[in-house]
Amino acid sequence: MALSLLANVDVILGFAILILTIFYRFEFPPVLGFLVIGMLIGPYGLEIVNGGEIVDLSTELGVIFLLFTIGIELSLNELKKMKKALLLGGTLHFLFTTILFFILCSVLGFSPVTSIFICFLVSHSSTAVTLKIFQDRNELFTPHGKTSLAVLIFQDLAIVPQILIVPMLTGSSVNFEGALPDVFIKGSLIILVFILSAKFIVPWIFYHVGRTGNKELFLVSVVFICLSASVFTSSIGLSLALGAFLAGIVISGSQYSQQAMGNVSPLKDMFMSFFFVSVGMLLDINYVIDNLPVFTLATIGIIVLKSIAGMMGTFLLGSSLRTTVLTGVALSQIGEFSFVLATLGVEYSLLTREFYQEFMAVSILSMAITPFLINASYKSADTLIRKVSGMPHGMKLVHGLYSEPIKEEEQAEPEVKDHLIIVGFGFSGRTVSKAAKAAGIPYLIVEANPETVKQEKQKGENIHYGDATLEAVLEHAGVKNARVLIIGISDAAATGKIVEISKQLNPNICIIAKVRDLQEMKHLNALGADEIIPVQYETSVEIFVRLLEKYLVPREDIEKLVNEVRANGYRMLRKLSVNTGVDDKFDIKDGLPGVEIQVLKVGHGSSLDGKTLADLDFRKKHGVTVLSVSRGSDLIYTPEGNFLLQAKDACILLGKPEDLCSIRRFFESVQG
Repeated sequence: MALSLLANVDVILGFAILILTIFYRFEFPPVLGFLVIGMLIGPYGLEIVNGGEIVDLSTELGVIFLLFTIGIELSLNELKKMKKALLLGGTLHFLFTTILFFILCSVLGFSPVTSIFICFLVSHSSTAVTLKIFQDRNELFTPHGKTSLAVLIFQDLAIVPQILIVPMLTGSSVNFEGALPDVFIKGSLIILVFILSAKFIVPWIFYHVGRTGNKELFLVSVVFICLSASVFTSSIGLSLALGAFLAGIVISGSQYSQQAMGNVSPLKDMFMSFFFVSVGMLLDINYVIDNLPVFTLATIGIIVLKSIAGMMGTFLLGSSLRTTVLTGVALSQIGEFSFVLATLGVEYSLLTREFYQEFMAVSILSMAITPFLINASYKSADTLIRKVSGMPHGMKLVHGLYSEPIKEEEQAEPEVKDHLIIVGFGFSGRTVSKAAKAAGIPYLIVEANPETVKQEKQKGENIHYGDATLEAVLEHAGVKNARVLIIGISDAAATGKIVEISKQLNPNICIIAKVRDLQEMKHLNALGADEIIPVQYETSVEIFVRLLEKYLVPREDIEKLVNEVRANGYRMLRKLSVNTGVDDKFDIKDGLPGVEIQVLKVGHGSSLDGKTLADLDFRKKHGVTVLSVSRGSDLIYTPEGNFLLQAKDACILLGKPEDLCSIRRFFESVQG
């Protein structure tokens, strides 16, 4: 028995290496590759693997660890912010889906009871497929990613009352007098247990495990907490995945969250692959081919209706048109929890065996096509926005249902010039705004979340509502007169669009963009972004700094090394990722290797205070050139040798990183 299970796992992994290598070459989504593997090796393909306990267990673990890692990435504060999308968005999505499909089923001649049950089946979207794609695209915390996550959580919770209602559809009696109090008690018990876990149990476990310094013990503890939460919620009638998600939320508020994420991520990736393989095994490809026109039409119909339902619900939440389209398409497939309901439907004779097979085939086809639909939805959203924006009241649709109160406050275009524009008011945006405020730099924030805009406006923040992928929004922010644009959002497609439009409106603007990985750098470079900060690369730099600190390397030497890493590393990465084919274009970053421009301020009591540039002779003594000096609101270009430096003067210097680092001490302190 053990040999058979091991052989099944070995076959799956072997086919995964082959198929995923081919899919990677043609840039097909990995999720589709695993589905194809299941079709090939399953009972309807080559019949090499017929499922079994190991596959069933692995699929459950895959979904559990996926929701667990998502919970860790969130926090209780983030979850509170999502409550509107979770409760209202989830309810609206369910209602619109039910209405549209009930009408369709009635037209097709299904009985009212069967129509209601089919509405239950199609009301679920695939948590595993949708969230895996968003994670791969680094878009889980974009507006459409958060809205999709909230609706999916609502759907997971909705499975419980739906299971209770199914027997009633067949005339079976259900004791709601006992069921409703039971549900209330269970819900209260969940809240109590997870509050106690967050306050006492989890911190106590991690504290004592952490003191041992044993990595294996820490991994065991993380998995134990995850599985215990899953078993607990499952034992009271809820899904395993919901318990894992709540356990992740509990851990996210502790100091051990990043370590837990690092331990669980490899397990999640491994077991998620088994989940998609098992789904692929359920599809009889020959049956699908024999009835291809019917299944194709049914799949298209379901995707179209679910997309419409999702868009209607998202739009009523007040989301922008772009978020509305992306969310609607992302939730357009049928989910894995529908398989559970479908099995129950056969048991209660709500579905025939033949219809069950047809439903499974259409469901899997809808999952398989989802990666392509999501990839195509970005261009579709941009095209729709362009067409709608020119219509009467079109901008109302583009910005969102509740955008009017905000827009009325901002009819006049800001008069500020030479300012900084910050796109996105997440962690990066908040950090940059604080730095700009402290430095006295005029700035303006563009944020697509209307609730965030209202909250920050009450605090006196200079924030404006709008989707920065729209030309009108950027013009309203004064992009034509701005000096710098910082893009701090996680949506790679939107970032590229913003860079492209901004450079068209103001070719001289300096654009600094945040990206998740190096693959995105090539595209943004081609669009004209001036500085690109890959988050993964900056994390490595920070690790580098911490390492040197542990070895007691002086701080000045650390800063010198970091300057060299950034100066050489980013240039190297850009040259590896983009080839413009232009040889005669001169740029100070590329034409003068290792040269930087820095601004240093003359400190109080500095030896530079009260001396002329000729006396100091920076170029001869330190290898540094003074390009200009900023004094208050005045900027002195190419100052002469008799220019007298004063405290608080900001000198703009050109030189090598090591020379700039060396001269800094003369600006900051008294030198003998």
